[in-house]
Amino acid sequence: MSNAYLRFWGVRGSYSAPFDTHLGVGGNTSCVEIRIGDHIMLCDAGTGIIPFGNEIVKQAADQPAVRDLLIILTHYHWDHICGLPFFVPAFIPNWNITFFGPGHSRRDIEEHVSAQMRAPYFPVGTESWLANVRYLDPPKSQTLEWGPMSFSWRSVHHPGTTFGYRIKANGRTILYISDNECLFLDKSIRQKYGEFSAEEQALLSEMQREEYEAEIKLIEGADILIHDAQYSLEDYGKKRGWGHSCYIDTVNTAIDAGVRQLYLYHHDPNYDDRVIARIYDHTQSIIKERNSALQCHIAREGMIVDLS
Repeated sequence: MSNAYLRFWGVRGSYSAPFDTHLGVGGNTSCVEIRIGDHIMLCDAGTGIIPFGNEIVKQAADQPAVRDLLIILTHYHWDHICGLPFFVPAFIPNWNITFFGPGHSRRDIEEHVSAQMRAPYFPVGTESWLANVRYLDPPKSQTLEWGPMSFSWRSVHHPGTTFGYRIKANGRTILYISDNECLFLDKSIRQKYGEFSAEEQALLSEMQREEYEAEIKLIEGADILIHDAQYSLEDYGKKRGWGHSCYIDTVNTAIDAGVRQLYLYHHDPNYDDRVIARIYDHTQSIIKERNSALQCHIAREGMIVDLS
């Protein structure tokens, strides 16, 4: 394997789905590894971080230099942090683990990470961690470096403060946006448009344009876009405003933004392998109809993307 790669350790949203009908795609919740040499960045810490932790501890026996990990969190909803109480490297001395995520200061981030491991929610707190753990203050520049990688962030449309990350790694631009509702404002305006006066409609149309341009700017220039595509069209109609995208909107927005490779992510745990296969087939039809060069993939647990 190349020493420059991206690997999916968890691809589900909401809750893990360890069912035999789901194993082709995978059942663990959000966690993506980006590795350049000895530098490892983990995006989110859902249940996918548990098998990653077990594997990296085995690797460290042969590669003692690989003991430094950066974990960047999009937000603190349960499915994105629930692997941390079972993350083996945190309980081993001489490992160095750095956290970053939404918060005004490193103390905010530490509080959010620690809260889930306090009574009555969990019997072992973060004070039992033996690794060297630190939390990063958000710089005013909104850019941080991690060895040969750098990353910046922007708030996206999801309940609570949620980040989408733009990561530079080995000459690639990787966008990791696990939870985001594409075109929420646009759809909301369209639904109520006829209820407004002509003057109000003009203002709303301008808002739609500005919001759409912001959506495009967020992901344009991405070599790799990992993006929320949780819902089918039918389910999105029932759950609009919950902070997750219909896969159709994700694909169309990626096409409009000139994304090169799209990985549909944060799959609904109610969707088995057959449902996700149908979603994939439909995405290929959309891309063909729009005469686009977009390469669209289903993010699958264990999938490796070479970054060399």
